[in-house]
Amino acid sequence: MTQLFRSLIFVPGNNSRFLEKAKTLKADIVCFDLEDSVPDVEKSNARQLIKTALKSRSSYLSSIFVRTNSPASGKIPDDLKEIIQKGIDGIVIPKVNNVAEMKKIEKNISKLEKTRKLKPIQVIPSIESAEGVVNTYNIASYSKRISAVVFGIFDLLNDLGIEYTKDQEGGRYSRAKVPVDAKAADVASIDAIWQDLKDTKGLEQDCKIGKSLGYTGKSIIHPDQINITHEIFHPSKTEIQWARKVCDVYLKSSKKGRGATTVDGKMIDEVHYKQAKAVLELV
Repeated sequence: MTQLFRSLIFVPGNNSRFLEKAKTLKADIVCFDLEDSVPDVEKSNARQLIKTALKSRSSYLSSIFVRTNSPASGKIPDDLKEIIQKGIDGIVIPKVNNVAEMKKIEKNISKLEKTRKLKPIQVIPSIESAEGVVNTYNIASYSKRISAVVFGIFDLLNDLGIEYTKDQEGGRYSRAKVPVDAKAADVASIDAIWQDLKDTKGLEQDCKIGKSLGYTGKSIIHPDQINITHEIFHPSKTEIQWARKVCDVYLKSSKKGRGATTVDGKMIDEVHYKQAKAVLELV
């Protein structure tokens, strides 16, 4: 599965109709949700519905991720037990504060992958607290399976004791820091959601701001937001040139029997090749 990070759309995991509809969505990542959109009494039901949906993986157009509950909730082991299976491309972990939390989660994932004879899946930590913002680089660079980080504005502002406004003045520093740290760790960065579904002009402007800060894409909550997001986060000329170089060098390296190589002093492997190939397929 080729991988782009222009859009990550959250789909409530306890809604079978939405899970079915997600098969037709053209977001780069469809993320079945077990966290905020699912009440506690529905968690078990949501896990089973997602587990069933993953069995029909080939019917979905997008990469399929699942957002677990937060490390602080104590629910992640139960989430992983049900969702780590054939058909899943990766997981989003909300409200990650530090590397210690990631170590526990990765150990659990690796154990399940080994037991169930699965290939390593991707992990996208979500940065939603002051501690998480401070530790973003360490979190993003912790593991090879981390392919991106997500910025979450609402929980961050709550942590800071700041009221949400559309201009996100209170979260400006944090919003700007996350993509810088992600880039330093050589992973993608996905900006926070735009909550007002009727304000498409606001969404467009917010996407432009996010791209100017260095984000590679945006979290979204409705299918109507996909096209605008993709239009703004379309690969730049520089990104297209880089993708061509990566594909050319990697294919030459593969013919010589080497799985990893370097481009302009940076290590690239199959994951980078797939991402580069996805960019070229767009253009």
